[in-house]
Amino acid sequence: MSRITNLFEQKKQRVLNVYFTAGYPALNDTLTVMRSLASAGADLIEIGMPYSDPLADGPVIQDSSSKALANGMTIQTLFEQLKGFRKDPLLAKTGVVLMGYMNPVLQYGFEKFCAAAAEAGVDGLILPDLPEYEFENEFGVIIKKYGLDFVFLVTPETTNARIHQLDRLSSGFLYAVSSSATTGGNTNFAAVEVYLQKLQQMKLNNPVLVGFGIRDRASFDSACTYANGAIIGSAYIKALANVTDIDAATKAFVKPIIQAK
Repeated sequence: MSRITNLFEQKKQRVLNVYFTAGYPALNDTLTVMRSLASAGADLIEIGMPYSDPLADGPVIQDSSSKALANGMTIQTLFEQLKGFRKDPLLAKTGVVLMGYMNPVLQYGFEKFCAAAAEAGVDGLILPDLPEYEFENEFGVIIKKYGLDFVFLVTPETTNARIHQLDRLSSGFLYAVSSSATTGGNTNFAAVEVYLQKLQQMKLNNPVLVGFGIRDRASFDSACTYANGAIIGSAYIKALANVTDIDAATKAFVKPIIQAK
């Protein structure tokens, strides 16, 4: 059982996955952000690998990616920063997922990338532009070879048949994009309730986390009504801008979202 699967076995509802961009705000802040998120109560940490053309990301994450690249962040640097992070008591059991795009991963070398991720202690991958066909016929076997979970994305426009297919290919969880937009947009959750209810009724193999437009306690609660939890990215990136104390800023952001009413 993977670390992510074990998480969902232990905590079936209200799972919080928080995204941040590696190398932002500063190049060497990666582990500081990770430790702060774990300490604040995030269940999963999603590390964004900055890329110059992030198709699924809105302006906030695009800007953080640009700054991280300007800071000197690369995939190789990220793996060097992650080396030994599982020895940290705060991070020993926290689920960690890498999110990025195929171009820089292929430039690094796909199998080399999976091997380095597994060696570092990473649990899974989200690569939105890895097509289903290529996953089934080329890359999936490599991902599984290194014991990594792989998370596919579905949207309100994804057909039921394709949802079932992507659920079958996914492991860890299924990423339900709340709307057909980029990250950080304004999402009217009343308008996506039917979609999330449908996913709930489909009896999928994987737990479902909702992403895009989750920014605070209210949107987190709404997402959790019909899913196992949610993913927050752009709102947290905004919370990190121009701060002098990452730990304090992270606690101030996360705690109100997860604390019981």
